[in-house]
Amino acid sequence: MVLNYHYPHPFRLESGATLPALDIAYHTFGRRNPDGSNVIWVCHALTANSDVADWWPNTVVPGGFLDPEKYFIVCANIVGSHYGTTGPLSVNPETGRPWFDSFPEITVRDMVNAHRLLAEHLGIRRVRLLIGSSLGGFQCMEWALIDPDFAEKVALVATSAVSSPWAAAFNESQRMAIEADPTYGQPDPDAGRHGLEAARSIALLSYRGAPAYNLTQADRGASTDPDNMFRRRVHSYQRHQGEKLSARFNAYSYHRLSRAVDAHDIARNRAASVEEALKAFKPKALVIGITSDILFTLDDARRLADNIPGAQLETIESNFGHDGFLVEHKQLNTIICNFLSK
Repeated sequence: MVLNYHYPHPFRLESGATLPALDIAYHTFGRRNPDGSNVIWVCHALTANSDVADWWPNTVVPGGFLDPEKYFIVCANIVGSHYGTTGPLSVNPETGRPWFDSFPEITVRDMVNAHRLLAEHLGIRRVRLLIGSSLGGFQCMEWALIDPDFAEKVALVATSAVSSPWAAAFNESQRMAIEADPTYGQPDPDAGRHGLEAARSIALLSYRGAPAYNLTQADRGASTDPDNMFRRRVHSYQRHQGEKLSARFNAYSYHRLSRAVDAHDIARNRAASVEEALKAFKPKALVIGITSDILFTLDDARRLADNIPGAQLETIESNFGHDGFLVEHKQLNTIICNFLSK
């Protein structure tokens, strides 16, 4: 069941803008032990939600690294998202109308500072493990540097210390698709819906890459029917995935969150370089890269592991690119359970 924390005070963003108040949706699994030493905090990725058991298959299970029989697991929805935390479709209390495109710019640091308020509300001062993949990994890095004593251990999965020009190019192309939808900008929850579908199809290219597409979307033989010779199996896949996202998300949140991804740089206003910022990492760190990930590459993982003091680097073998962190749960469970048991 989704829970809600209402913070009734102004929440200042890194941009200088202020949200008049803040709602944070979150889920918990398992029970906290008396000394609070069994808490795991999960930071989610771009279009996920606080129900980690829903979007991270085969992890919140007995024997998994998010075993609810052993751990008290918390996952909170990020600021700007579509799943209960304050975002573009929330009502601006100062106007009585939804924010839509007037919702202020947000950063990963804002997401973390909001969740720190929730942790304080829940009485959680320290966690056994702070874990996140992709954008979730961005949050983990920020949290570990803002509050070095919050996490005993941190697991950074398929992520990087700064958004590369390559990753930002994918995001800009997606925003161009959204902005090309003539309905985008209208005060309507469905505004930009078709643009969002096109944006999702672009994103999937970066999430999967050629090996995954060629493995899963190959046609079942050449067509001799003139009406079908121009149709490919992958065409319907791209459209279906776009429609799936537009049915559960909104273009305004997607636009804002992708901008937050592009702004990610742990050295910003903190250190002269990413390498210098990473040297200040205090928790024990596990870095996991995926062999076929073209969005946050193995080089990104190595850069993290080489510069975080004492970090452990592990590699997941997968044909599924960046989405390997969602698919290769057996490898993940083995690696992270071993890290937790040390």
